[in-house]
Amino acid sequence: MTATETFRRARDFLLAHREDYATAYEGFRWPRPGHFNWALDWFDVIAEGNDRTALHIVEEDGTETRLSFAELSARSNRIARWLRERGVAPEDRILVMLGNQAELWETALAAMKLRAVVIPATPLLGPADLRDRVERGRVRHAIVRAEDTAKFDGVPGGYTRISVGGLPEEGWEPYEDAYAAPADFVPDGPTLADDPLMLYFTSGTTARPKLVEHTHTSYPIGHLSTMYWIGLKPGDVHLNISSPGWAKHAWSSLFAPWNAEATVFVVNYTRFDAGRLMAEMDRAGVTTFCAPPTVWRMLIQADLTRLANPPREAVAAGEPLNPEVIEQVRRAWGVTIRDGFGQTETAVQVANTPGQPLKTGSMGRPSPGFRVLLLDPVSGEPGVAEGEIALDLAERPAGLMTGYHGDPDRTAEAMAGGYYRTGDIATRDEDGYLTYIGRSDDVFKSSDYKVSPFELESALLEHEAVAEAAVVPAPDELRLAVPKAYVVLAEGWEPGPGTAKVLFEHSREVLAPYKRIRRLEFGTLPKTVSGKIRRIELREATAAGSPDEYREEDFR
Repeated sequence: MTATETFRRARDFLLAHREDYATAYEGFRWPRPGHFNWALDWFDVIAEGNDRTALHIVEEDGTETRLSFAELSARSNRIARWLRERGVAPEDRILVMLGNQAELWETALAAMKLRAVVIPATPLLGPADLRDRVERGRVRHAIVRAEDTAKFDGVPGGYTRISVGGLPEEGWEPYEDAYAAPADFVPDGPTLADDPLMLYFTSGTTARPKLVEHTHTSYPIGHLSTMYWIGLKPGDVHLNISSPGWAKHAWSSLFAPWNAEATVFVVNYTRFDAGRLMAEMDRAGVTTFCAPPTVWRMLIQADLTRLANPPREAVAAGEPLNPEVIEQVRRAWGVTIRDGFGQTETAVQVANTPGQPLKTGSMGRPSPGFRVLLLDPVSGEPGVAEGEIALDLAERPAGLMTGYHGDPDRTAEAMAGGYYRTGDIATRDEDGYLTYIGRSDDVFKSSDYKVSPFELESALLEHEAVAEAAVVPAPDELRLAVPKAYVVLAEGWEPGPGTAKVLFEHSREVLAPYKRIRRLEFGTLPKTVSGKIRRIELREATAAGSPDEYREEDFR
């Protein structure tokens, strides 16, 4: 049986049992081909002679891009041939910093065909983040929006620089030249299923982000579970609200929909407009919809009844969704938003799947192909009702990373004792439903973005006014949480609005927008006898509110 046939058989089994969780969970087996290239062995196969729309993008000004499966197959062939002429070789690292534009999907397919390794990067990143990615990611090539090329002026390296859109700056090659390349492509050689495919930089509890390594198996095949969670079927029109550069974009805007032979639909906007979004959903006939809780919370501020034809499936991921939001959407659309749980390191591990009973607050049951255990926080033994979410490596799921690239110690820690340890705590009830409790470390989420307190504290300490700093999440109605800094000032600096203004400006200069300090308070830091900061006290104080707090919006 070919790799394509093996993949299709597993995919079709999940489609056949999309509302029969028990059968899907018991009967599903991951396809394990020795050689597999999703772009060549799956996408190009379903694209042959296929004029159905694969990608539909609507811009803010109303202009549209529609590309069929066949057109994207041919375009990615051209891009692959042109990139190979530019020196892109197997396992070369390509930093891709593009928005929701056709070139992003073309490049993803082309890179797979070349067996190159993609390092996705959000356009929100600044020069400091980019220097780290280029250096530690050993980047050989960068494909970047023209408006972002200036960010690389201070990013040294001998990498090929390719500019997308507009006239490129000196030293940058125009991506558009690739469209003149021939549309046929012959790979240089076979792709091992375990060859590296993606490197994601993700925030951790240390100063520098981790490098999560995925293969031609772990994301393309692994996201069969994501397809199952969303409830995708062939011919669906799928809208996922997610920013490029983050793992969730690859999950739900690339692999899951095209695993199902569905259309990827995108609505681009500068400022979120619920009315316009719903109008475009109606016009495109969106059948499946995935959005982070931040977007769901903004949507319910609008008149949801303006959506004449609600999607068949609606899902949320990133953090637990408030029950009142789920209820408002259910009343207006007659659709229940289903939570799911996964990480950059994995596909969807736990989910509320289509057609199954839901429990308020629960993120569901283990996905087909995932054997999920809860480990005792003290002994590390499995079988407890509340503990750390872990995956049994004796039945290693396809949708799990290789490890943290270049960091064997951290990989060994995450994979210790025969389990992959997520660092997240949950409870399990008598029916097998899991309810999320929180992180076992200090990382928190703001608007669906992971934020590392240590990274923000390090940035604050770069300023001469800061002697010590501790960052904790502060509750926020829209973003769920925003970074709040408690700062001990250096000698010669006085607490007050003037100093707060200086530190907010520093935060804006050195941190990406989603990482910026939004609240600030001066004072001493509570510590243990050994000198460690007692963050729990700071979290409690933040939750209680303080009249001495400064807010970033007051200093703009």
